[in-house]
Amino acid sequence: MTGATDGIGRQTALQLGQMGARVLVHGRDPDRGAGLVAELKAAGARGAAFFRADFSSLADVVRLAGAVKEATTRLDVLINNAGVFMNERRLTIERHEITFAVNHLAPAALTLWLLPLLTNSAPSRALFVSSAAHLRARLDFGNLQAEKSFDGYGAYALSKLANVLFANELAARARGTGVTVNSLHPGVIQTKLLRDGFPGMQGRPVGDGAATSVYLASDPGLTMVTGTYFADRRQSQPSPAARDPEARRHLWAATEALLRQAGAWRDVD
Repeated sequence: MTGATDGIGRQTALQLGQMGARVLVHGRDPDRGAGLVAELKAAGARGAAFFRADFSSLADVVRLAGAVKEATTRLDVLINNAGVFMNERRLTIERHEITFAVNHLAPAALTLWLLPLLTNSAPSRALFVSSAAHLRARLDFGNLQAEKSFDGYGAYALSKLANVLFANELAARARGTGVTVNSLHPGVIQTKLLRDGFPGMQGRPVGDGAATSVYLASDPGLTMVTGTYFADRRQSQPSPAARDPEARRHLWAATEALLRQAGAWRDVD
């Protein structure tokens, strides 16, 4: 579970721990991570461990994948939950726009590097926490990183569309491996991201935000469901752009190029 020390991620981790899962959690703050591990163990988790990584660095994401593979021989579920909302255009150390880097490039790289572990653990699941904001995204392959113009909401919506497109393309490429790949909208939830990106907007409790992720991670009836977008624990219709096979392939190619340039790409076997 990435982005697990706050908000929806924290609540999702705790609920999975209460179900008896061994939960590996990611965040940037070791103190908050240690506190969450203690809570997970108290909640009944079979085991818990914290992994620190900065998702604005693709090198750190690759390092994180290596640390996870050293820590466990089995990975049943990967939940890509970490995300940011930026009100101004800023660049990462690898010169990527931060919203696109943290919300899309980082989870894409992490999933690819952990895919062999997921495959060896099959049946297994990879989940991408997207947002209904993707419905309003403008897909401009010449402005993926706000090279021409920046708008905070637009950058966020585009990164969430990228989550759905990448999940759908990976689902197609992973068919037959036993790894399912799905994306989801957690709802409009009262979190730090909502406060930062949408001042004054009221959201639902974090328990509601965790519900769909917990459902997709644990429900035995979803073992064969892949390439699907969910909202409120139900299959839902993503945007027309998210359902466009050509856009899906184009986004995959653009992602591969950027990750290769940063030394963070791993081919899908």
